[in-house]
Amino acid sequence: MPDLSFETAAAAGGARCIAGVDEAGRGPIAGPVVAAAVRLDPGRVPPGLNDSKKLTAARREVLFAALTRVADVSVALASPEEIDRLNILQATFLAMRRAVAGLARAPDHLLIDGNRLPPDLPCPAEAVVKGDARALSIAAASIAAKVTRDRIMADLARQHPGYGWERNAGYPTAEHLLALKTLGVTACHRRTFAPVHNILCEERDITT
Repeated sequence: MPDLSFETAAAAGGARCIAGVDEAGRGPIAGPVVAAAVRLDPGRVPPGLNDSKKLTAARREVLFAALTRVADVSVALASPEEIDRLNILQATFLAMRRAVAGLARAPDHLLIDGNRLPPDLPCPAEAVVKGDARALSIAAASIAAKVTRDRIMADLARQHPGYGWERNAGYPTAEHLLALKTLGVTACHRRTFAPVHNILCEERDITT
């Protein structure tokens, strides 16, 4: 289970405002990539925080609601258009910077899930591999990002029925890929991602 070891070490080094950062939605072929930054109050950490992938959807919702009451939570996104323009890595970094900028109090140390740090961060940061399973503030950010993105995809599913986004969250499942071929590409799809790009190329070949 994640704990406060990384946060405690940062505080011992002089940091006073420490936030965890994580993302959701790098792999899907539709929808935005979402990032969250969370600064926990060590004395008011909701019990049961864990890597969002290890929690049920219902449990994530409960924990996200608790986090919004007791922690500083900021969520931001990068759109499919930005993903196509920048590439998915740089768009993820953009969403992370936006999430950090949205915190009520500017952090002086960041714990970021993964093995790479976004450029142009406003303060010192450290990359934590598998951070959502090791650091509580990153686990909290993973929950906030995942819940927010799932809600966005459920809303987009109502606007674009047939792709199953309320179930597959935009990932290239068999259901989604079949709908992509039969219903076509939407404005929510990432046009530089292979399944979408290939269909667009096929459509161009047919019309030329």
